[in-house]
Amino acid sequence: MILERLGKELLFFDGGMGTLLQEKGLRPGELPEVWNLEHTEEIVDIHRQYFEAGSDIVLTNTFGANALKFHSGDYDLEDIITAAVVSAKEGAYLGVRDDREVYVAMDIGPTGKLLKPLGDLDFETALAAFGEAARYGEAAGADLIHIETMSDMYEMKAAVLGAKENTSLPVFATMIFDEKGKLLTGGDVAAAVAMLEGLRVDALGINCGLGPEQMLPILEEIMKYTSLPVIVKPNAGLPRQRDGRTVYDVAPEEFAASMRRIVEMGACAIGGCCGTSPAHIRQMTGLCRGMEAGLPARKTDTIVSSYGRAVVLGEKPVIIGERINPTGKKKFRQALKDHDMDYILKEAVAQQEQGAHILDVNVGLPDIDETAMMKEVIGELQSITSLPLQIDTVEPSAMEAAMRMYNGKPMINSVNGKQESMDQVFPLVKKYGGVVVGLTLDEAGIPADAEGRAKIAGKIIAEAAKYGILPKDIVIDVLAMTVSSDPEGAKTTLEALRLVRERYGVRTVLGVSNISFGLPCRPAINAHFYTMALQSGLTAGIINPASEEMRKSYYAYCALMGYDSNCEDYIREFGNARADQSASPVASSLTLKDAIEKGLKEDASALTRELVKEREPLEIIDSELIPALDQVGKGFEQGTVFLPQLLMSADAAKNAFAVLRDKLEESGSSAKKKEKIILATVKGDIHDIGKNIVKVLLENYSFDVIDMGKDVPPEDIVRRALDEDVRLVGLSALMTTTVGSMEETIRQLRKEKPDCKVMVGGAVLNQEYADMIGADFYGKDAMQSVYYAQRLFEK
Repeated sequence: MILERLGKELLFFDGGMGTLLQEKGLRPGELPEVWNLEHTEEIVDIHRQYFEAGSDIVLTNTFGANALKFHSGDYDLEDIITAAVVSAKEGAYLGVRDDREVYVAMDIGPTGKLLKPLGDLDFETALAAFGEAARYGEAAGADLIHIETMSDMYEMKAAVLGAKENTSLPVFATMIFDEKGKLLTGGDVAAAVAMLEGLRVDALGINCGLGPEQMLPILEEIMKYTSLPVIVKPNAGLPRQRDGRTVYDVAPEEFAASMRRIVEMGACAIGGCCGTSPAHIRQMTGLCRGMEAGLPARKTDTIVSSYGRAVVLGEKPVIIGERINPTGKKKFRQALKDHDMDYILKEAVAQQEQGAHILDVNVGLPDIDETAMMKEVIGELQSITSLPLQIDTVEPSAMEAAMRMYNGKPMINSVNGKQESMDQVFPLVKKYGGVVVGLTLDEAGIPADAEGRAKIAGKIIAEAAKYGILPKDIVIDVLAMTVSSDPEGAKTTLEALRLVRERYGVRTVLGVSNISFGLPCRPAINAHFYTMALQSGLTAGIINPASEEMRKSYYAYCALMGYDSNCEDYIREFGNARADQSASPVASSLTLKDAIEKGLKEDASALTRELVKEREPLEIIDSELIPALDQVGKGFEQGTVFLPQLLMSADAAKNAFAVLRDKLEESGSSAKKKEKIILATVKGDIHDIGKNIVKVLLENYSFDVIDMGKDVPPEDIVRRALDEDVRLVGLSALMTTTVGSMEETIRQLRKEKPDCKVMVGGAVLNQEYADMIGADFYGKDAMQSVYYAQRLFEK
């Protein structure tokens, strides 16, 4: 079995499928998976070549084989996948000349769609589609599931769960990072690794997008965080056009030398992606076979993550914002009852701005559907903030629903020492991943002494180990009891913190404000106790980050303990004295520009309705909407704003513009609509993520977008450009096998409508390749396309 070899010896994958299919005659726009049925002998031959070149693992020709792509028509999905697995096995029979054991991996690629709330694809629909494909692969005889080229952590999670819930096969997962180590939706290496390890994949890594040398910094980052076997499958460098064919600039000998270095850095399984051929794999296996390969060193970092960032619970203390919780908060309770989502979102935004690293989310009230509300609140929160969340509930159904749909690796608050609690919570943590908070209470209640609480912590850690949950994924809460009723409460808690840290080495958390219930001037008690707890080993305090006393305690402690280099954070926070901000931030003033930048849709509508009473709509557009979008766009380019936030800001601007449009129509005037722009995903490509993002942004800058959809033939685009007299066409492609369609579309546009400019984008493109196929502009991201359109039409 492959898992017995993984991490103990170096294993070799195959190279690019699309590269060889094009050589064998795959036409631009033709679906590669159909060849499993119509050109079976050619598919078998490709697999044979890779096995002969030394591959131990080959991927089936099923990159795009799912129900979302093959949902109707002449081809049955099960037949396509079955034929793909059978062909790979036949290739192994023909190509393996020695006694080595080889494997067939069921290949699963992305759907090409953004999942909700950013796109229109439901998480469970995606999960079901991936699960169905995986199930067919296992039934046909695949040895493992290999999920690859994922640029969105949420889609990756759907694919992993789909594979695990529908098969018993090992699951490998590789993602596509850019040169900055970022995913399309903003996730970094640490966030992706944390989520994938939490989901219990068997191996993880990187593929596609970059050549082997460009992958080295990302591999170094992966090795820093993971304990799992690492897979690396680069492209053969950058794509070029030569005699009408796509070629790549890294030759087999150079590729093999780079892959040897990659193995030396710790990769356990290596292969190639776009542009790599059997020659590349033969050189790689010849140079690298026999090299030692082992598992990365076991990491002990406690990491929680969202789609956009990871937070390490280490020596430097972490702030968990407590404001999204109805306990003791009358206005918040009312917001939950009234379904006032904007109130909740503003609490999140305010806590992020006030320095919270993680947000606690508790929506439990007796008279609401907690499961439904928890899912909705988490979905909305993850669309406007990149902070990781702590799922805070005692309701098992709400906990599982939230963990299932959460994008990242959350904190889970909580489990306790009662057997019933551990039996309910630990299976969920094992399946979905998470850092679980362990409360030191059991069937006998909360021990009055520190030793008793420490023993329960040990009991929780030992029980978690039975589920494969490591101590690094457990954070112990030794419970802060109010000193107004227990004079020894604070001392007991502080001693328990020390015991747990010294005895078990795990991280700790406290609801700090519990210490002061029933006392006057609570912030003073809370702040002093917070400092004492930090000194006693507290890792994460659940506090109100708006409280000036708590903020001073936190930043002063970090400065004094050397966690704040040159006291920079302390000076930034308190260089200018400010009044106490402990009141709820929801009451603070909010401008329309703020609402758009923060992605607060309802506020954007309400504020616009107020502004139009005093100001002209066109003035509001120029002074509020456009500057806000420009600011978010700059943040996106600089990596401080992530894709979900970018799109939510665009939605908020759209809400504001809807109000202004109505006002303009009432007055008989209208906002000036800018020029028409055609957008299309080229023939043969069903991946429309990039196109849809560009569309949203262009529309918010008042361009008239004609969205022709996906899989669009060149002649249809040309005809529409002529009929509408369009001067700019945007083309998108994700797959190397469809870039030929892009080039053909450009050729026809040049001939039939020479005054029309063409901008292109997609994961397989770069500036050099765009130049070679005759494009006028290459958009590295969506905002670049907006800026190009502005410059073009201003001229």
